[in-house]
Amino acid sequence: MQLKKTAAILGAGALTLGLVACSDSSESADNGGATGGDNYVLVNGSEPQNPLIPGNTNETGGGRIVDQIYAGLVYYDADGEVHNDLAESIEPEGDAGYRVTLRDAKWSDGTDVKASDFVDAWNYVVENSLLGAYHFEPISGYEEGKTLEGLEVVDDKTFTIELSQPEADFPSRLGYASYYPLHPSAYDDFDAYGENPISNGPYKLEEWNHNQNALVVPNGEYDGPRKAQNDGLDYVFYAQQDAAYADLLSGNLDVLDAIPDSAFSTFEDELGERAVNQPAAIFQSITIGENADHFSGEEGALRRQAISRAIDREGITETIFDGTRTPATDFTSPVLPGHSDSLEGAEVLEYDPEEAKRLWAEAEAIAPFEGEFTIAYNADGGHQAWVDAVTNSIRNTLGIEATGNAYPDFKSLRDDVTERTIDGAFRTGWQADYPLLSNFLGPLYGTGAGSNDGDYSNPEFDDLLKKANGAENQEAAVDDLNAAQEILLQDLPAIPLWYSNLTGGSSEDVDNVVFGWNQVPLYYQITKN
Repeated sequence: MQLKKTAAILGAGALTLGLVACSDSSESADNGGATGGDNYVLVNGSEPQNPLIPGNTNETGGGRIVDQIYAGLVYYDADGEVHNDLAESIEPEGDAGYRVTLRDAKWSDGTDVKASDFVDAWNYVVENSLLGAYHFEPISGYEEGKTLEGLEVVDDKTFTIELSQPEADFPSRLGYASYYPLHPSAYDDFDAYGENPISNGPYKLEEWNHNQNALVVPNGEYDGPRKAQNDGLDYVFYAQQDAAYADLLSGNLDVLDAIPDSAFSTFEDELGERAVNQPAAIFQSITIGENADHFSGEEGALRRQAISRAIDREGITETIFDGTRTPATDFTSPVLPGHSDSLEGAEVLEYDPEEAKRLWAEAEAIAPFEGEFTIAYNADGGHQAWVDAVTNSIRNTLGIEATGNAYPDFKSLRDDVTERTIDGAFRTGWQADYPLLSNFLGPLYGTGAGSNDGDYSNPEFDDLLKKANGAENQEAAVDDLNAAQEILLQDLPAIPLWYSNLTGGSSEDVDNVVFGWNQVPLYYQITKN
């Protein structure tokens, strides 16, 4: 039985955030692919944090590009449904295993994509403790730094996956970048390969001009379901979102997936039917490291609660975001099946100045707080206004010095977060990799997870997550996942702020612009006029 759709499908059409024009698409679409010209689709992006290695990419700058130049076993359509890409079939085998059969496919250099390209890549990610290693924890024999015993190559087109326990939704996760294969040449020099990777996806990397742009063009060897319908994508790295929006209005940018806060009240009028403002699987938070001064132990628990209670989420989302954000009631997203807005302990996310002061005073009795409370953010992401508003709310409520700590770009911020050299709190968030509640929990708060930026660890949380993953289906897992969230509401490894709408738009020079369930445009479908 071929894998057809995820165990947790989003509501039919609920997140097909389309901007599809009525006119005919371009000739390249009629021909089944790009014509090899240079009429590129201009899209916004940001400098990737790392070389373009799928298993070491967990941020959006690199992720936008990696998802176009690589193909995995499955992919997600605009609604979050799962379809086969390189997989011909993914068949259950035994109590907790799968047999994967590949379709015929080639790398951009003309060599065949083989089962060993997957198995070797997955093992490398784990053996070298790359950022995506945590995603392989369900596979039998997982131990960071060691080969995965649960993987076996049967032949060039077949490999098997043995899990440590049955996990019904495991196949639906396989569209995430960490599960992409790697060309055999990658292992010769990983850094060099990441600067100029060999592709097996709909596009291949043509140029990467650091801190300026990255150009991808159609990969002629790719014949899968995401075949490019344009001449290529030029990712322009903007220092400010306002500049990107100005370029969109003037016709110097074709697609923008993040409207700046300065335009929230006007962009729908200015863009008309080319504007999008819809819910998406996106979550915003601030994180305070577990070892930060004054934020560990009993004192830290009190201060985390006090900070959360001191933030006026309702006022900030109304004033700064003009209705394009919704105050958070949990750690996931309301667009996902199983989401709850009535978790035990969720009152810690409600603005209560008196309770915030009381909690802070209790912490002060343990040890006086000295210095400033800072929130680090990337200035190129349009975050200054809300960071200023959050720090003002904290300052006015608690009577402490609170201020923003601006980094010039996302890469610089992520480098300090990854290297654990950052002081104070820092902005964090999550744009879903696959449409399941668990994707917002394990990768961010599981012990040792690659995106666990605050180094949080709670065995009770880990056990509940493992139990949920072993459930028959996602419906059966919901109770355990929400119980795990109630632990997070006590510990506050991150402080949830709000859920983000997708706010974006396109120019008059492109058609067939569709924004997916997780905010990302389906780039391969876009046609240039």
